[in-house]
Amino acid sequence: MSETAPGTDLRLVPAALACWGVAGPAVGLDVVPVVVAAVVSAVAAAGCALAAGATLRRRPQDGAAVHRAAAGPAPPTARPLRSAVVASAALALVAAAITLASAAAQLHERGRGPLDDLVRERAVVEVVGTVRAEVVPLVSRWSAAAGGADGAGGASTRHRTVLAVEQVTGRGRTGAVRADLVVLGGAEWAAVPYGSTVAVTGRLSAAAPGQAPVGWLSATTVVVVRAPGSMDRAVAAVRSGLLAASDGLPPDARGLVPGAAVGDTTRVPAELVEAMRDTGLLHLTAVSGGHFAVLSLAVIGVATALRAPRALRAALAGAATAAFVLLVHPEPSVVRAAVMGGLSVLGMLLGRRGRAVPALGTAVVVLLVVDPWLSRSLGFALSVVATAAIVLVAPGWALALGRVLPRWLAVALAVPAAAQAACAPLIVLVDPAVPLYAVPANLLVAPAVPPVTLLGLASALTAGWAPGAAEALARAASWPAGWIATVARAGAELPGARLPWPGGSAGSAALVAVTVLGVAAVRGARAASAARARRTREPS
Repeated sequence: MSETAPGTDLRLVPAALACWGVAGPAVGLDVVPVVVAAVVSAVAAAGCALAAGATLRRRPQDGAAVHRAAAGPAPPTARPLRSAVVASAALALVAAAITLASAAAQLHERGRGPLDDLVRERAVVEVVGTVRAEVVPLVSRWSAAAGGADGAGGASTRHRTVLAVEQVTGRGRTGAVRADLVVLGGAEWAAVPYGSTVAVTGRLSAAAPGQAPVGWLSATTVVVVRAPGSMDRAVAAVRSGLLAASDGLPPDARGLVPGAAVGDTTRVPAELVEAMRDTGLLHLTAVSGGHFAVLSLAVIGVATALRAPRALRAALAGAATAAFVLLVHPEPSVVRAAVMGGLSVLGMLLGRRGRAVPALGTAVVVLLVVDPWLSRSLGFALSVVATAAIVLVAPGWALALGRVLPRWLAVALAVPAAAQAACAPLIVLVDPAVPLYAVPANLLVAPAVPPVTLLGLASALTAGWAPGAAEALARAASWPAGWIATVARAGAELPGARLPWPGGSAGSAALVAVTVLGVAAVRGARAASAARARRTREPS
């Protein structure tokens, strides 16, 4: 969709792809084949490193060197290119070996204890663990229409969370465990706070192969055995303060302000969720790289206005990012979003794709080594692809649009267009439809996203000691939130807002082909127009 900029450093791209390629299969295997693959990768990396070193050590014979010196500068040969390719392959194999070793170690840790066997047996068990995801209500279209937990009154009877299991007891066996379970429970889970240690009784069932949680637990009883720690309690107070401050807002803003600020979507009306999905705006209510980019740019802007040194600006942005991770909870998706948001800011600040691409490659490698299960996460894939599109494709599109549009408008249009074009083929894998108005909808709401995010955060941070100010800030945040809701609802009502599209890999490939052909057609039309303009200017 865009040519690679001259000087773009692509050396870490093979390493990132190698990590991704080996992590996906590895997390679905047993430990032994993963260990064998790690050893093979390490040996192959050593072989490539030796080959690269041998290539570099080779020197032409003295006579050849004298002859070439007398003849002047020699043209480029294949040897440096061959050496670079071998070195890049060695780096990719090293990264793959490290990723496989990490996956093997984590698979071994997950397999300790009786939990795996009990999951396969679908046993009734009692588990003790820590709640490591916000307890969220499960709302179906039917329950929403009946007045369920959609911000219109009523309460959902089913809730979902993730439990970091420490101990399991079942069928006469008790053992220590270090693995995650997805828990489905009743209405009593609504009062279970994040970070609490609980004892849960229920029936186990297996998760899909290769998923991060080892299984599902359909809970029948839950008892809080230890309250959350001081940090979790402080975070909960901030989040609940925002909910209290926004409680008197109109229904759309009542849900969107906490959603845009801290990713709390429990009060977003179900019909608004559908409208935002149909217009490609649903990402605004999930903690994404955009949240971290807005926060980092705001902190950097204030620090720059105060003439803070560059190192201090970077430190302040890093501290704000870390604090926000704690506020929205350091789940894998949040850590991934923080990294990708930071890279987006880096790309915008540097204005150079050559530096942003190695940073993206490094981030992918590090994240996959730390959590190989991210390789099977659609959210991770969307973050990486969107970030790559922003740093690689969007600048070229903005430059082209800048010939006919104001610079600010060209950039504002190019960023969502590039991200949407890159992400759409992945989205249709699970949601076979294309939101036709996603780019104009994102362009229209773009001015509202920073204020609703920052004002919502400010409301959350002031609610504990100045509730009146927090309510005023939430009220101010409701105005841009209302605009987002208006755009979403209006766009969803336009004809063809949600264009049905074939699902699966065939539909994804077809959408890639359509996108590439569309970009090629636009470029061809632009080139033909430029050629006609040149012919008009030429003297007859």
